[in-house]
Amino acid sequence: MTVITRFPPSPTGFMHIGTARTGLFNWLFAKHHGGKMLFRIEDTDRARHSEEAVAAIVNGLHWLGLDWDGDIISQFGRADRHAEIAHELLKSGKAYYCYCSPEELEQMRETAKAEGRVTFYDRRWRDSTATPPEGVKPVIRIKSPLSGERIVHDKVQGDVKVDAEQLDDFIILRADGTPTYMLAVVVDDHDMGVTHVIRGDDHLNNTFRQNVLYEAMGWDIPVYAHLPLILGPDGAKLSKRHGATSVEEYRDMGYLPEAMRNYLLRLGWAHGDDEIINTPQAIEWFNLEGIGQSASRFDFDKLNHVNAHYMKLADNARLTDLVTDIYKLRNIEVTDTGRTRLLAQMDELKSRAKNLVQLADDAEFLVKDIPYDFDEKAAAQLNDDGKFIIKEIANGLDLIPAFTATELEKFCKDVAAMHRNGKLGQVMMPLRAALTGRGSSPSLVHAMEILGKDEVKARIEYALEK
Repeated sequence: MTVITRFPPSPTGFMHIGTARTGLFNWLFAKHHGGKMLFRIEDTDRARHSEEAVAAIVNGLHWLGLDWDGDIISQFGRADRHAEIAHELLKSGKAYYCYCSPEELEQMRETAKAEGRVTFYDRRWRDSTATPPEGVKPVIRIKSPLSGERIVHDKVQGDVKVDAEQLDDFIILRADGTPTYMLAVVVDDHDMGVTHVIRGDDHLNNTFRQNVLYEAMGWDIPVYAHLPLILGPDGAKLSKRHGATSVEEYRDMGYLPEAMRNYLLRLGWAHGDDEIINTPQAIEWFNLEGIGQSASRFDFDKLNHVNAHYMKLADNARLTDLVTDIYKLRNIEVTDTGRTRLLAQMDELKSRAKNLVQLADDAEFLVKDIPYDFDEKAAAQLNDDGKFIIKEIANGLDLIPAFTATELEKFCKDVAAMHRNGKLGQVMMPLRAALTGRGSSPSLVHAMEILGKDEVKARIEYALEK
């Protein structure tokens, strides 16, 4: 049997973290078994459909590095097939026309609520021989089982049971001839040959109803794995108030896709005590048995730790390209000289950065030319006392035997010994302010070597004038 999973987002918003994790788990499971992951847009709700959301979902998958097999399938485009199955069930006696008015349904709902019942539709048209009312377009309802115990065999949740009395004869085809979500999902999963349905546990209640349709059609029921929710750090459902929730936001915050894959994998799945799991390992190890039953809590500190790990492993040229893209958004041009400087200091830059945005902030002085601004901390360092120190440094630069980090460090220590009782920080802080315009930066002597003597002199002169 070829394993076939599916990724079926609704295009009503951007791709959230939970949706991304679902896509990752489906992708890993298919890859592990040498199978396929199909991509279906569940766009039957045309009132809420958004092409912008579709593009965001596709872009999110591309950014995460998740591919799929075949073309993207539109559920809306298969409406005729869904209706065909509804009428097939009608002809076989496993579904029926219902002519209830909205007023009748509301009265049934109020009665069920008063009696404490879960279902409200009283099945009055299920086996009715009454003459249909004129001018009323009926819906088609499935005949759900009336008694007994219903069981969903789930690879994560175990066997989940409900009484058949809790299942109503739900609508599968609306009065206007359009299919409901419940029918469309089952027909599409069957026609696409889906063997494993891996999705959030908020769909578990739907599964009992969908299995009624599988049984009515005599189709094989797929293997189910319902994933627990992702919660915020405070234990509440993850939402905007906890910070970013969409995949694109994490990309814009400077996280690497391989880090997000690793972190999302560990949100609900485990392989022993392993925390850092690269993608080849994830494909080799992933199974449904490793998914936990408890909800996971999103932890930014852990995400930053994982991302910092992958930053250190990343190719310097790739990081330079990614940081250059950030500078473009800031309207900062990166010249060939700026790129050379970035590459020269990238080993140190990436060793101290938690994400690309922080790296871009740290390295901005390498790509900016005079004139540049000074932040508040830098400006405070360039008082009369600070200017005296950088003048002393400027006057001695030509005496340094070689403009290397080692010689520059010796020189700065000499200046500190002569003017600041050996306190190197009192020399480096105003020098850093002058050269970078910031109160903090990567190793300054390495930066000076990369900038070169002429540029260092020019920046000190600019700081003195500024």
